[in-house]
Amino acid sequence: MKIHEYQAKALLARHGVPVPRGEAVRTADDAEAAAKKIGGSVVVKAQIHAGGRGKGGGVKIAKDASEARAIAGKMLGMTLVTHQTGPEGRIVQRLLIEETLPIDRELYLGIVLDRAQGKNVFMASADGGVEIEEVAAKTPERILKEAIEPGLGLTPFQARKLAFGIGIRGAAANEAAKAMVALAGAAEALDASLAEINPFILTKDGKVYALDAKINLDDNALFRHADLLDLRDLNEEDPLEVEASRFGLNYIKLDGNVACMVNGAGLAMATMDIIKYAGGHPANFLDVGGGANADQIRNAFRILLSDKAVKAVLINIFGGILRCDTLATGVVAAVRELAVKVPIVVRMEGTNVELGRKILTESGFNFTVAEGMRDAAEKVVRLAK
Repeated sequence: MKIHEYQAKALLARHGVPVPRGEAVRTADDAEAAAKKIGGSVVVKAQIHAGGRGKGGGVKIAKDASEARAIAGKMLGMTLVTHQTGPEGRIVQRLLIEETLPIDRELYLGIVLDRAQGKNVFMASADGGVEIEEVAAKTPERILKEAIEPGLGLTPFQARKLAFGIGIRGAAANEAAKAMVALAGAAEALDASLAEINPFILTKDGKVYALDAKINLDDNALFRHADLLDLRDLNEEDPLEVEASRFGLNYIKLDGNVACMVNGAGLAMATMDIIKYAGGHPANFLDVGGGANADQIRNAFRILLSDKAVKAVLINIFGGILRCDTLATGVVAAVRELAVKVPIVVRMEGTNVELGRKILTESGFNFTVAEGMRDAAEKVVRLAK
């Protein structure tokens, strides 16, 4: 689950990471009031779930509260386009009004899971304020890393080593190390799949702050964090993905025209790959899971067909916990209820596969039953054209 910058900063501050004074607002009047409260010049920052906001015009400095109001009036409601939003952009509905700080250096801090090591890894770089992917591609040696041992967290020794490694000296190194340890503690306590501060700044008076913050929360751990569910902003998510989550379905919209319904993430990835191999373009990733019932399958179908770009549907199921006859019954019911017009290709194997195929062939609907994944992919791509 993604959250906004202002929400991430509030969580980090709760765990001891220094952040600038700021306030989230939804109106120009509130922006002016927040700027007056902070005093002096402020930064007006659009709050959307995407990076690159500054280049798109979503981050501006106001010299006083009056200018903050004017900027907020123009920014609220605008469609902000960045390299992460795609050409459709995102509508700005919230702003963060924040104090300006005397920046001396911009650095980078981040925590991600290293699956090869099976541990979270703390990264630090002297190259902050830019896309870390560019640094990793061009000068990977400038990204320092320390593995975080489970149960120990980031140790003060590791934090000081990173601080010195990115060029922080004197008393500021101690403050930076404390902030690093606090960031690691926050990531662990929140079950974050990503915790990033870019830039992490050193001010001219030797203080450190998280000038920007990005936290992604692990959906599978949210049952431990009921209080964090309120941070979800449905306006920032694709409506079909939101609808799918209501029924326990894993759905991600893509830009192709062949809809995919499968059970299991690995099978979903393989299905999308083989559709591309056959010359087609998947319209989505939809995993109904191993224990889906007929009702979930019906809702999955409804969500798939809500995408107007879909020209054909490929159902690729390996029947285990989800038996093939259960799938077939749900598919037939969905097609009957939704009056489906697009062609449907079904490839199924596993438990009760013969019964499942019989249900499809005797349904009266024109399903195309495939033999194997390659046959299914070639048929659905041909029908989509």
